[in-house]
Amino acid sequence: MNSNLLFDFTVDKDKNSIKVTREFAANLTLVWDAWTKPELLDVWFAPKPYVTKTKLMDFREGGFWHYAMISPENMAHWNRTDYKKIEHQKSFSGLDAFADEDGNINTDFPRSQFTNVFREDAFTTTVTITIVYESLSDLEKVIQMGFREGIAMTLDNLEQYIEAQFKLRGEFKKDNAPRVCTYLNFPGNTEEAFLFYQSVFKTEFAGGGIQRFGDLPAGADHPPVAEEVKKMVLHVQLPITGNHVLMGTDAPKEMGFTLVQGNNMHISIEPATREEAKRLFDELSADGRVDMPMQDMFFGAYFGSFTDKYGINWMINFQLPKTD
Repeated sequence: MNSNLLFDFTVDKDKNSIKVTREFAANLTLVWDAWTKPELLDVWFAPKPYVTKTKLMDFREGGFWHYAMISPENMAHWNRTDYKKIEHQKSFSGLDAFADEDGNINTDFPRSQFTNVFREDAFTTTVTITIVYESLSDLEKVIQMGFREGIAMTLDNLEQYIEAQFKLRGEFKKDNAPRVCTYLNFPGNTEEAFLFYQSVFKTEFAGGGIQRFGDLPAGADHPPVAEEVKKMVLHVQLPITGNHVLMGTDAPKEMGFTLVQGNNMHISIEPATREEAKRLFDELSADGRVDMPMQDMFFGAYFGSFTDKYGINWMINFQLPKTD
C-alpha cells in the first residue's frame, strides 16, 4: 500500500466527535462508487478478518443500508445506516447504529451521526468522515471498543480494493513502442474464451502466459482472494493477426464488477509519449464520459479510461520511464 497517502484520526471530546481523513490514489467516481454500491461495500467494508454482507441497501435520502459484519466463526454482527442527506459525489450523511437481523436498532450501544465528504484533487480523492455521538461516555465507549484500529483497517481494505482494480486494468510493458490492443473482460470464462481464440489464430500466449488471481502473493498488500476467484484469470495476452494483441481478465462479481455486453471491451492505445497519450485522451473523450482521468498510477503508467460520445470504450496507457 502507499504509505504516503494521508490518514488522520482526531478525537474532540468537547464536541463528542471523531474526525477521520483518508486519502486514496483514485478518481472521485471510483471512490464514491466504493462507498455507495452494496456489491463494492461487501468487498472492503469490514476490519479483517471480518467480512461484510449486505441484506438490503437503498442509497437515497430516507433510505437505509442493513448489513452484517461476519466473523471467521460465522457470527453475524448486524448494523444499520439511515441516510439523511446525499449530494452526488460530494457528501452524504446519516445515522449509524447496531441492529438485529430484522433491522431493529440495538439501544444498548451508542448511535452516531456521521457526514462523509469527498474531495477530488489532481491525483487523489480525500474522504473526510465526521462522527458525532450523543454523549462523551458514548464516544469513550466506542474508542474503548477499538474504533480507531477498526476504521484504519477498514480504510486500508478500500485502498487494497482500489489497487486491485488498477491491477486488473494495468498493462506492464518493457518498452514504449506504440501499439493498439483490445482489452476484454469476462464474468469468469476468460480462459475458455482465450483458448478458443488461440486455437483459431494458432499463436502462443505472451507475457508469461495465463496469470491467475491465486498467483497474487499473499500478504497485507493484497485484499483477500475468495477461493472461487483464485482460479480465475487476472491477465492474459494473445497476439493475433497483424501484430494486434488481445488482452483479457475475468471481472468477477466478488471483486465488485458488474459486466454487461457493451462495457466488457475496450480499445487500449499505448502511445510512444506522454504528450501523445494526453492528446489522444483529451480529443477522444470530448463530449464522452470519463471513467478515470489521465493520471500517474502506482503500477508505473500514465493511464486513463473513458467512453467516447459514440459509446465506444477506450483505455490510454503510457508506460512511465523506469527509475532506479
